[in-house]
Amino acid sequence: MRSSGVLSLAALSFATAVKAATVTYDWTATWVWASPDGVGRPVIGINNAWPCPQIDATIGDTVIINFTNNLGNQTSGLHFHGINQIQTPEMDGPSGVTQCPVPPGSSIQYKFVVDIGGTFWYHSHNMGQYPDGLRGVFIVHDPNDPYAGAYDEEVILTVSDWYHNESLSMVRNMLQPSNTRFAPPIPDGMIINEGAGLNVNFTKGKKYRFRMISFAALASAMIHFDSHDINIIMNDGAYLQKEIKYQLRIATAQRYDFIIECIDRDNDNYPFLISLDINRDWTNPDLGPLQWPHNYTGYLIMDYNKPNTKKDVVHKWKPADDSHFKPYDNETLLGGNNTNYDTLIKVDFKFCQDANGYPRACFNNLTYIDQKVPALYSAATTGEDNMNPIVYGQINPFVVNYGDVVQIVVNNQDAATHPFHLHGHHFQVLDRPKTGTGDWPARDTNYNQKPPRRDTVTVMAHSFAVLRFTADNPGTWLFHCHIEWHVEMGLTATIIEAPDRLRNFTFPQDHLDACNKMGIPVSGNAAGNTQNYLDTTGMVTVPPTIYNGAMYAGSSSKAKRGLRARIAEGMGSFFFF
Repeated sequence: MRSSGVLSLAALSFATAVKAATVTYDWTATWVWASPDGVGRPVIGINNAWPCPQIDATIGDTVIINFTNNLGNQTSGLHFHGINQIQTPEMDGPSGVTQCPVPPGSSIQYKFVVDIGGTFWYHSHNMGQYPDGLRGVFIVHDPNDPYAGAYDEEVILTVSDWYHNESLSMVRNMLQPSNTRFAPPIPDGMIINEGAGLNVNFTKGKKYRFRMISFAALASAMIHFDSHDINIIMNDGAYLQKEIKYQLRIATAQRYDFIIECIDRDNDNYPFLISLDINRDWTNPDLGPLQWPHNYTGYLIMDYNKPNTKKDVVHKWKPADDSHFKPYDNETLLGGNNTNYDTLIKVDFKFCQDANGYPRACFNNLTYIDQKVPALYSAATTGEDNMNPIVYGQINPFVVNYGDVVQIVVNNQDAATHPFHLHGHHFQVLDRPKTGTGDWPARDTNYNQKPPRRDTVTVMAHSFAVLRFTADNPGTWLFHCHIEWHVEMGLTATIIEAPDRLRNFTFPQDHLDACNKMGIPVSGNAAGNTQNYLDTTGMVTVPPTIYNGAMYAGSSSKAKRGLRARIAEGMGSFFFF
């Protein structure tokens, strides 16, 4: 079996021994007032500042983030999107999965080794929080970057939809029985580089590596440069053979690295256009006229004395098909051929309603429901029963064995496109056919034999995607739609990977302390049962009817009263069950 694109443990150990450094950040999450689009609102910043700071590291480095929650009225936490967390699954960050949420006034430490280079980001994975601003750029430099000599300067370009209301209020309004259309919050606008915008000092003869990141909660974005090719070299931290394209679509959470060159004939200030894609499916005219209400024009500036009045006009968006990009290393499909894999995980997605008539999103007719015990803690403390999915409750668990080649098939039975993300791995995209193809035909034929790797893929409407990865990273890894509002609706599954290697896993004391402060059990099955791990009594089988944002049915009354007593003040109301 070929490697999954993750640096081997031997290589990682060598890199750590030879070149490693320790990069440490001391961060306190705080409320900040900001107006990135001219409308003021509270946002979540770091150390009383927003935008949040950038993380910079080099392959093999140990990254330490000492994180304190000083929000006063919300729990919190951090996820490091695209970082594989080899041998550190407890540092992945999603509340209720690999850790307990960090209560106000508490601190935890994240400590992990970065194993691959590229463009990544970090964000809260707690109660729909990152659209409120708790997100930032994460760059891992690669001493062996194959494109190191192909550019002169680097440019950070982040794009995000933006909302004038706070996430909790929008989620509460969305999760109402009256929302029979399953409508998500619609953005009020778009911000580039968290409101700072972007103009590039464009010098003849130079090449510029753009690191483009989507911080969006719902909408994708299109980008086009006037009179210049987009030379794509990486997606989601995976190197590509250079692709020359003219338009690019970046879905929520995705990243693209591409090179723009200032060539001899250039003698002007050149605009580039970014359009926010709020359409359900930009390829399907049957859904009605496409709408592009939020647009941004930046400039490649050669002469600052010239006015930037020229506009980049795109008559029709036809972005590159990223499913046909080619991996830089020519890695063939895992398993060696179309049909050679060990485990099939097939998930059918459609919107649904729970037992109380509230709008949800379902995999295989089941919505994800937070349980009392985080999944990784159950995997560590339930002995041989940790191989049984019953132990984990209704988190849509799929147990896979170490070393398995796992094939994930996503059938998108909705009329809109959806971006799906896997924690802990880069997967290969074997097939991603066009809108209207229908469900996977249960035949493994005509797959891309040298498929691209990435960690977030757009699945087209009424169509499917076929993905593969090697289960060589024990942990409890989420697989979910990265439209944040659909995460809150329950569009998530959990890969319980090699749980036999997670037995008696040791957790940091500060992580356990956070659980204790929240009154959350740290052992047993999903319900906290420690005598009979297959006893489902107490497991949460219906989502709460009131969304209070604590993410936890396991918060005890005693813990809630204690937290309220310790919080002297905060912005807005208290958000605990």
